[in-house]
Amino acid sequence: MASLDIALLRSFVAVSRTGSISGAALQVGRTQSAVSMQMRRLETVIGRPILHRTGTGVGLTATGDRLLAYAEKILSAHDEAVADLSGTGLQGAISFGCPEDYLTAFVPDLLKGFTELNDKVEIEVVCAPTVELRHLLHRRRIDVALISLPEDSDPGAIIRPESFVWVANAPASELLQHKVTPLALSAPDTLDHRAACNAMDRAGKAYRIAFASNSLAGLLAIARSGQAISVITRSAMPDDLYVLGSPMPPLPGIGISMAYASVRPSAAVRAFGEFVKNNLRLPARAG
Repeated sequence: MASLDIALLRSFVAVSRTGSISGAALQVGRTQSAVSMQMRRLETVIGRPILHRTGTGVGLTATGDRLLAYAEKILSAHDEAVADLSGTGLQGAISFGCPEDYLTAFVPDLLKGFTELNDKVEIEVVCAPTVELRHLLHRRRIDVALISLPEDSDPGAIIRPESFVWVANAPASELLQHKVTPLALSAPDTLDHRAACNAMDRAGKAYRIAFASNSLAGLLAIARSGQAISVITRSAMPDDLYVLGSPMPPLPGIGISMAYASVRPSAAVRAFGEFVKNNLRLPARAG
């Protein structure tokens, strides 16, 4: 009976996540030709094609999708067994996604704390809005992600509450006197964009989308220029900008949550997820 070699499966998972042979080669530390040969060997074992060419690289066939689910389970069990039996601790690689607001506010300390405890785990960080992170999780391009949820979501899914704020370059910005308020917002399918527009609509305030950027740095730059009022999470608020209150309408809260690509993540991914949850949770109030 043919067997599934761990090295082949590890390279296959890398190919599925990066969407290219070259990207996988960099990730697993092999040449492109070596990874290509591994994929051909794996197809020989399976007896069916597992990859197909796309316009930008390679994708998974239906058989490849099925194999990916098995590969993740096998690698998870393998790595957990090696870590436990050898006493060497957690090992492996994690692909972690988060929105830019959280990357700025929380992630540096989280990464530092986790890697100090688990120095043999490699962490790749992918920065993107929640809507894109969900897509990457569904396609298993990342293992785990911090995502934003509406404030009325299941409380059990929320690690930490967060809030949106209006920001400008002065506490009494002259933009507040405009009949039509210029706003700088991210893409229309993001929570902050919808929250801002809904709040303005409910308050009956006229506004226009003067600038659009999916980059936190871009939104902050526009706010600093004094050309528009922007919306960011309070945790990402820089010291040189100001939170605006009335006459701007109140904005809703949101929740920070953790989402996984697999129902059976690897030991390293599980440990990282628990570490993030434990260190992001706010301490319970006394009384």
